[in-house]
Amino acid sequence: MKTDSLFYRLFQEFPAIFFEIIGNTPQLADNYQFSSVEVKQTAFRIDGVFLSSQGEENPIYFVEVQFQPDRDFYARFLAEIFLYLRQNKPANNWRAVVLYPNQNADIADTKHYQEFFASERVRRIYLDRLEASADQSIGIVIVKLAIAPPTTTVELARELVSRVRQQVTNDLQQRQLVQLIETILFYKLPTMSREEIEAMFELSDLKQTKVYQEAKEEGKLEGIIEGKLESVPRLLALGLTVEQIAQAFGLNVEDVRRAAQNQATQ
Repeated sequence: MKTDSLFYRLFQEFPAIFFEIIGNTPQLADNYQFSSVEVKQTAFRIDGVFLSSQGEENPIYFVEVQFQPDRDFYARFLAEIFLYLRQNKPANNWRAVVLYPNQNADIADTKHYQEFFASERVRRIYLDRLEASADQSIGIVIVKLAIAPPTTTVELARELVSRVRQQVTNDLQQRQLVQLIETILFYKLPTMSREEIEAMFELSDLKQTKVYQEAKEEGKLEGIIEGKLESVPRLLALGLTVEQIAQAFGLNVEDVRRAAQNQATQ
């Protein structure tokens, strides 16, 4: 799964996060429906569009997650927008937001489009510059997790899961957020097995996620006890106890302890 797909899923399930990113009240999400739109008779597709469901006073938001440097990006993006406006003739005004991981990814030529940036009709947001604070929303922290370097991903995810469980009282929303965090980890830590990720966070929700089920169907998650035991030393090094590993993997405590001892004697 590409990073932009993660963000589009994030906005689909939790649209309030988008409005937080652009500095608006998250309650505005109640007035919108997030979707993708086809631009007919062209090869264009706009992957992220917030269409107002509450009248003409709310602008349309065209959203693009651009993690790959592309010198032609603005020419293509604005062409897609104007073709959409021509074909659909919406009564609502419009805005465009481009999300970059950092400023280094923003290399596209802007000389023909300066007025759009000056008027803030088109806004560029560099996600690494989102202000960090103790009271930062869970949604913003999830965005930071998606762009975090591997060295800080695990610790940030642990803190985020703990915060979700403490602050989100709605069971369904809590489960959705935890599954989204696990999905991000699934793709950001490709060298870790799903069992290791699950054991690290003492979670079972991963088994309910779409990506887990798809991977299981393809045989990627099928393993034997020996394969699980091979992960024991690594998980011990990360701070888990023998009992926690045994519970997470559904193994006998003595088998886990023996695996740890065998590794120590090698």
